[in-house]
Amino acid sequence: MRCPACQYNGTKVVDSRPVDDSKAIRRRRECEDCSFRFTTFEKVEETPLIVVKKDGSREEFSREKVLRGLIRACEKRPVALDQLEDIVFSIEKELRRTGNAEVRTEEVGEKVMDKLSEVDEVAYVRFASVYRQFKDINVFIDELKEILKKNPTL
Repeated sequence: MRCPACQYNGTKVVDSRPVDDSKAIRRRRECEDCSFRFTTFEKVEETPLIVVKKDGSREEFSREKVLRGLIRACEKRPVALDQLEDIVFSIEKELRRTGNAEVRTEEVGEKVMDKLSEVDEVAYVRFASVYRQFKDINVFIDELKEILKKNPTL
């Protein structure tokens, strides 16, 4: 690592610590020539995760878009923002773990619905009604019956 002060090509690491939920490492370095101290960050470079939409267009996976959809579905529901962020994190992790650079929006939507059904049934129905675009009340009732089959204590 080259010193930013004197351009000497030798530094030593004085301190290292994880940052950004252990996704990166912050290192304090010291130049072996002039003793100038500076900070560097080391982060894993992830390949972009591309979402293939229904119309065939492609865009990069956006945690923010998924989180906004979850927040909207959970409005006025007793679901903490931390829970929703954890859902988004676990969905992205599952999608990346498959090793595919491209995923279909249907995969993302189904994973969101699976996770949301475990957290809040009302939020799940709200999300499903928009995602699946219920055409009439009968489709809506069928979806509610499916929820009751999965969780008969409701």
